[in-house]
Amino acid sequence: MPPPEQPTQVQIEIDDATAQGIYANLALISHTETEFVLDFIYVQSQAPKGKVRTRIVSSPHTKRLLSALAENVKRYEEQFGALRAAGEQERDTTRNRGNYL
Repeated sequence: MPPPEQPTQVQIEIDDATAQGIYANLALISHTETEFVLDFIYVQSQAPKGKVRTRIVSSPHTKRLLSALAENVKRYEEQFGALRAAGEQERDTTRNRGNYL
């Protein structure tokens, strides 16, 4: 009987510019039969339009991303308290901030 296969180790690199990240306060998600498209957008307050900062095109295995994100939100809330989605809280009109994502 052959020995069980060992999982392949994948080394991941990130350059300095990518490590800085890109801020987005809106996301649009669409799909076709073969892929999901996630557009991350920045909209300035009081501005009539936003700009797509980055687009991620992924296979239907995006369900794994959904699961990983749900697990991380759960861990975050266990540590820092419940998050509220936009519209779940009263909007503070005394400050110039909006509810996004």
